[in-house]
Amino acid sequence: MPDSLQAQVGQALKARGWTLAVAESCTGGLIGHLLTEIPGASDYFLGGVICYSDRIKMEQLGVAKATLVRDGAVSEETARQMALGARARLGASFGLAVTGIAGPAGGSDAKPVGTTWIAVASPDREQAARFHFDGDRTAIKEQAAHQALLFLLEEVKTAGG
Repeated sequence: MPDSLQAQVGQALKARGWTLAVAESCTGGLIGHLLTEIPGASDYFLGGVICYSDRIKMEQLGVAKATLVRDGAVSEETARQMALGARARLGASFGLAVTGIAGPAGGSDAKPVGTTWIAVASPDREQAARFHFDGDRTAIKEQAAHQALLFLLEEVKTAGG
């Protein structure tokens, strides 16, 4: 039986001696939950911030108010600043951030329900990508958490040369 995605993430981080911090908005702590399902996760997972409100994004992660006003909470720049903030404030090698609209309300024509931005801040660079997930609130949260771990795994595998 192949290792779970979260186990693969853990193995990749641990093999390089790297650590992880997360900043979760729309997933509400699901990524942290998945990571801590793996025994020994404390070797690489430092913790995270569940930043559902803009105030917490600003106060705990250093997201700029101007970014939130200009781009909104669900945007590339907000996701990048969340990932950088998690990495810096928790002292981790990697910061992983996810922000999105899980629904059923809150969507718009420009940002429909299911719109999600995921960002990773690594020792070398920052990467962010927009995704759209379908389904009910729970399905969107689960898909976002899974995609965030996939995105992180790819970044961990390619970081540091």
